[in-house]
Amino acid sequence: MGAPGNGATGAVMWLVLAAGALVAGVASASEVRGALEEERAYRAAPECASVPVEPSGCRWRQDFTVQQAELHRRERSASPEARLLLPSGKPWPVTFRTTDPVASELEPGDKVTGVIWHGQVVEVREGGRTQQTTDGPVGWPADRLGGALACLSFGLTALPGSLWTLLARGNRRHARAGLVLRWHGVVLALTGFLTLFAQGSNSWPLWSIPAIWGPLALLLLASTTAFALAALRGELHDEETPPGARGPARVPPPGPPPGARGQDGVTRPGPPPAPAEGRSAAPQGPPGSPPAPAEGPSTDPQDAARVPPPAP
Repeated sequence: MGAPGNGATGAVMWLVLAAGALVAGVASASEVRGALEEERAYRAAPECASVPVEPSGCRWRQDFTVQQAELHRRERSASPEARLLLPSGKPWPVTFRTTDPVASELEPGDKVTGVIWHGQVVEVREGGRTQQTTDGPVGWPADRLGGALACLSFGLTALPGSLWTLLARGNRRHARAGLVLRWHGVVLALTGFLTLFAQGSNSWPLWSIPAIWGPLALLLLASTTAFALAALRGELHDEETPPGARGPARVPPPGPPPGARGQDGVTRPGPPPAPAEGRSAAPQGPPGSPPAPAEGPSTDPQDAARVPPPAP
């Protein structure tokens, strides 16, 4: 876990995000039941016997001609859209949630079939492919359920993690444990969105979302508990090392050899040379005194008189 976001300012930002996610999650969860009932009503709706004059609960298939199609691939906030023409020439604009499988294949002049339900084109069929429009009820229960799981899981972990950091100011270990909770909340939310994407891409039933997300969430919660306890014990890698656990002191490297030039460019003098064999070093006087004379044969007459005569 990195250090960014573990301060008071970062914790407040996380707290705001967690609160917003909880509100969005509750709102999305409250719409699951209504979306599920609407999808069931659409699937059970009968075919209309004639062209409905007013919005009706029956399904009517109407032929259209594509006048224009725009995918808006470079605009993330814009949805794919198409302008369909009735046989009378009246335009009928529709939008799609995704580009596949029909919207990406639409070209001006193509003949398509639209399913009208309650006065809205809820489905477009072309060449054996079918795609719901943004007014279509199919798929909305899964979107609401997946969004609720992602937002609630993030909010329920990031909110206590943020409060933990704010209430434990000055305690590094408790602040680190709060950071662990917040980032695991992000992973839980990403798991919910990825589960929703897999369900929609493979057309799995609605119950597959909690069946896949549930076990993954349990594993992530176990990981959250383990990392939080490790943070409280000071076992995370960025925790300060106790003085007794630093290991032996490091020995400094040896200096440059005598007479070598150091890193500062100054030549260091070496030790004085050793005296030659059989000769003792001359005593050194105080600084500034003349050097002592070198040893050699004595020229003093008194010294010569002290020399004993040779043996007979």
